[in-house]
Amino acid sequence: MFIEIKKLSKFYNTSLAVNKISFEVNKNKTLGLLGPNGCGKTTTIGMILGLVSPSEGEILLENKNINKFKRDEILKRFNFASPYVELPKKLTVKQNLEIYGRLYGIENLNFRINEISNDLEIKNFFNKKTGELSSGQKNRVSLAKSLINKPEILLLDEPTASLDPDIGDFIRSYIQDYKSKNKVTILLASHNMGEVERLCDSIIMMKKGKIIDNGTCEELIKKHGRNNLEETFLKLARSKDEF
Repeated sequence: MFIEIKKLSKFYNTSLAVNKISFEVNKNKTLGLLGPNGCGKTTTIGMILGLVSPSEGEILLENKNINKFKRDEILKRFNFASPYVELPKKLTVKQNLEIYGRLYGIENLNFRINEISNDLEIKNFFNKKTGELSSGQKNRVSLAKSLINKPEILLLDEPTASLDPDIGDFIRSYIQDYKSKNKVTILLASHNMGEVERLCDSIIMMKKGKIIDNGTCEELIKKHGRNNLEETFLKLARSKDEF
């Protein structure tokens, strides 16, 4: 198994944000973490990235505890994008990409920056300070940053949150196209049903820090006797059963 999560938990004082979750992510597949705000999606991604320390459990990469990898090994293989993690506001778009490119040790950095900037159509605000960008522009720059090192493992936390439909569709189409052309494993956290349905090979549904169900979109819809993923999720989210 490429990535394996075993009985992962996170406590904040007396609050339990993530409660003994276990799941696997297959290589070159996209797994969706689907759930309402506050269900533990972002905390789970933070633990996988090493930004949040787990209270319990372990994270394995190719059957090896992720803590046993050297930091530069993880940097080469992972990256992430989130609208909730802002890039330095006083730096221009180009300066941000240059700094992150050097952090990740990218060879032919100028070529890579030009390549990804053309792909994501950010060249026309290249010299603008990041703090002056619109939400859609910031999301595209964040995605460019996350792909600067051509990661094997890409973690995306609500990549189209608060975007208008046109920009949201542009980013989803780009992610689809990028994955079809590159060997990349994606973990996508979202509460956007259409996004998860469109981008993910399989789905984990979360509620109050727990996994309440998992499977492909088709499997979950059929299992719960609903017409689409949104109806399926609403049934589970509104259920008073304890999972």
